[in-house]
Amino acid sequence: MKIEFEKEYLLQLYSEGKAKNKKYRFPKAVISKYIQTIDKLRAAERIEELYPIKSLHYETLKGDKKDLESVRVNLQYRIEFKSSVQGEPPDTITICSIVELSNHYK
Repeated sequence: MKIEFEKEYLLQLYSEGKAKNKKYRFPKAVISKYIQTIDKLRAAERIEELYPIKSLHYETLKGDKKDLESVRVNLQYRIEFKSSVQGEPPDTITICSIVELSNHYK
């Protein structure tokens, strides 16, 4: 999948391992798992390839986040994203637009 980051701090966490803005500080273990999870998204060609990876707990969200999908980083954090397909078969590409790294229980 092609990965896009909607917010600068998400790209910084992935590429630099930290965010410049103190508001987006996460424990090192969370950042490490975030990078690993983004790499799993990047390796998949389609959303359907995420279903069998049980550790990701892929789901489409409901309620006020009904247009988003998510995968787990760990028990506490999840990556929220939007996916779309562009192009005509067989040259289709799935784009995964990362929206947020959020605390699952807040």
